[in-house]
Amino acid sequence: MGLLSEVYEFCDCSHGHEKLKKYKQLQTVDIKVRMDCEGCERIVKKSVQGMKGVTQVEVDRKLSKLTVIGYVDPNKVLHRVRHRTGKKADLWPYVPYDVVPHPYAPEAYDKKAPPGYVRNVLEDPEASAIASASPTEVKYTTAFSDDNPNACVVM
Repeated sequence: MGLLSEVYEFCDCSHGHEKLKKYKQLQTVDIKVRMDCEGCERIVKKSVQGMKGVTQVEVDRKLSKLTVIGYVDPNKVLHRVRHRTGKKADLWPYVPYDVVPHPYAPEAYDKKAPPGYVRNVLEDPEASAIASASPTEVKYTTAFSDDNPNACVVM
């Protein structure tokens, strides 16, 4: 390929003036937007439906969640929802409670979270230190666990 690339560069007249086009990856962007009625749901859905690169839009009014699938930038989608609807919108801060090691730790548990979800403490370094177990805690909790074959047989 060395000879071919040399010949191509010699014959190329653009001399690097063209911008190389970067292709975005297919992403799923989840946004938390408060929706009270069908009208709010329709407005939120229409705000991102015409965006370039959007392939699918799903709205779950019960969870106040907007899911956008496509070749888009999450920050641009978030800005567009805020600008077009005038509503307060944030990236989806919750994960299923199965993913977090201690879902009922003070930093992870959120009363406003939908059922079955807790705050994503794995991305926040301050909260993850509080919501993770110390080695001593792990030692004592596994000592009396049903999964441990060497657990105390008295219990």
